Amino acid sequence: LTNLIDNSLKYGKQNGNTIVSFYDMAYKVLIEITDDGLGIAEEHIKRLFERFYRIDKSRSREQGGTGLGLAIVKHLVEAHNETINVRSNTGVGSTFGFTLAKSE
Repeated sequence: LTNLIDNSLKYGKQNGNTIVSFYDMAYKVLIEITDDGLGIAEEHIKRLFERFYRIDKSRSREQGGTGLGLAIVKHLVEAHNETINVRSNTGVGSTFGFTLAKSE
């Protein structure tokens, strides 16, 4: 969750918005992080969760990270037998969402 919020703040537009939403479902909780940033071009969506993949190669490692954050997030979500997804429109923003099972 921290990585997704950090990415939203880091890659969102200046003075933009980041919204964290929790949706109560029957046996799961859906968590979504939405921003009104630059969005992600379609050609990058499929590779976002690959290790070391970075959209903007011109950014330094300090500015743009190592490209491991989303891969780790996906690994952790999938370790709980759950899924993560992204919806994005260039110029509009992005939403990252994942589910977690409720405890019994």
